[in-house]
Amino acid sequence: MSRERDKLVYASGKGRTCPHCGRAVADCACRVSPRAPRGDGIVRLRREVQGRRGKTVTTISGVPLDTERLHELAAELKRRCGTGGSAKDGVIEIQGDHRAVLCAELEARGYTVKRAGG
Repeated sequence: MSRERDKLVYASGKGRTCPHCGRAVADCACRVSPRAPRGDGIVRLRREVQGRRGKTVTTISGVPLDTERLHELAAELKRRCGTGGSAKDGVIEIQGDHRAVLCAELEARGYTVKRAGG
């Protein structure tokens, strides 16, 4: 069996437990102090079509924000481009090729932006 299946999610003494730190949800340490992912400080814009049935997606990686603020930034960028998209695993995906618009918007917000890939 995998270790993920063996994780405790409820204990009668504690109640619900956090799947990340194993403490009770009320005492969870990972929710209190969310850490921004570490990187080299460069935000990378990339145009991808692989694994998406030929549909173009612009991905943004390396943004030094925690998960909640990353989702907020993704929502603002989607509104700016007028398209859909998502934010998961530290990567923002915007539907379509919007590298020029996103590059200008992120630079205006003070990020160092580098176009990566094709």
